[in-house]
Amino acid sequence: MELTELEYVGFWARVGAALIDSMLLLLIVIPLMMIFYDGTAYWEDMRLIKGSVGLLVEWILPVIAVFAFWLIKQATPGKMAVAARIVDAKTGNKPSTGQFIIRYLGYYVAMLPLFIGIIWVAFDRRKQGWHDKLAGTVVIRPKQHGPDAVRFSQSQ
Repeated sequence: MELTELEYVGFWARVGAALIDSMLLLLIVIPLMMIFYDGTAYWEDMRLIKGSVGLLVEWILPVIAVFAFWLIKQATPGKMAVAARIVDAKTGNKPSTGQFIIRYLGYYVAMLPLFIGIIWVAFDRRKQGWHDKLAGTVVIRPKQHGPDAVRFSQSQ
């Protein structure tokens, strides 16, 4: 696909993708946790990490799912729903595993100061959040209406 046929994915499309991903994870995590906690006991437990099952199902499973989708498809189901994919910001190629790790950890950095690093996507010319900037990635999709054509510093 030609670069002029691509656009950076903006804030609201990415919010929509995140909502889709969150809903899908909830559809998996909540039933599993209710099975292990005998139904309503899950809702009564206010701990952040609800034992080893909670650690596995609520924390580790989502990380594995996100990485699996990123490594295989360069996108989570939510990003796929908006035709978006994550690419290396310099080359436009698939990011390295290291970039994906930095990107994931970068979400925490971006969220800590009142989500400013996530909101940054709305104002950045290349629609990069802090997690993208840290990892050297951009999120792109086939051009729909964006004003800026995608540019990479190295040829593909």
